[in-house]
Amino acid sequence: MIMKQAKPSAPSLASANPDPGSAAHANPTAPIVSPHFCSPNPVVIEIVRKVLTITGDKFVVTDVNGNMIFKVKEAHFSFHDHRVLLDAAGHPIITLRRKFNTAHERWQVFRGDSKDSRDLIFSAKRSSMFQLKAKLDVFLAQNITENVPDFKVNGNWSEGSCVIHAGDSSTMLAQMHKKHTVKPVSFGKNNFTVTVYLGIDYAFIVALIAIFCEINTPSSSGSSGGVTDLLGFIPLN
Repeated sequence: MIMKQAKPSAPSLASANPDPGSAAHANPTAPIVSPHFCSPNPVVIEIVRKVLTITGDKFVVTDVNGNMIFKVKEAHFSFHDHRVLLDAAGHPIITLRRKFNTAHERWQVFRGDSKDSRDLIFSAKRSSMFQLKAKLDVFLAQNITENVPDFKVNGNWSEGSCVIHAGDSSTMLAQMHKKHTVKPVSFGKNNFTVTVYLGIDYAFIVALIAIFCEINTPSSSGSSGGVTDLLGFIPLN
């Protein structure tokens, strides 16, 4: 599968962790999920997100030629609110699980289809309980103190966009924006384009975007929505 090289040049990562005492624990270019998903070039992927789905496929992720890379499947009839990121062959790569009764609506991500704490890769939560803009703090499993996030996600729901940064720095690792097309988009779906900069684990980026959408979209499981639904169909305020 050939991934399209992104036109924007990747920002420098040299200053992402300037001070070990104050910066995040993560090396931004280190594989988070797997080195298999780290490209030596910037890549562009596309996401179709479905609001209503019978099959449980919440996200379909493709390259720019329409070749499937991943899909995010929702587990129906499950006591726990969780999603599974599958490769094109249907093999589980990571499992995303929402923790209940947490003030900041935390999600945890595990390797494969595991739910064992020993297989925890990272967790993500709202930056604060009350926020006007959609923001997430992301902590790798080894960041036990969580004094400083390893990654941050900042979004604009009215534009259907978000940017992923390394720690508290301004270094961008990936950015997503709503894809505008002359073709009509089916109700309950929307298309997004994600630019992932060189060396960054794009499976990790897709997982963050999936969590970002779940946290900021109202659901029957009781999670609170963001300022505006990502797809623009359900204004909340």
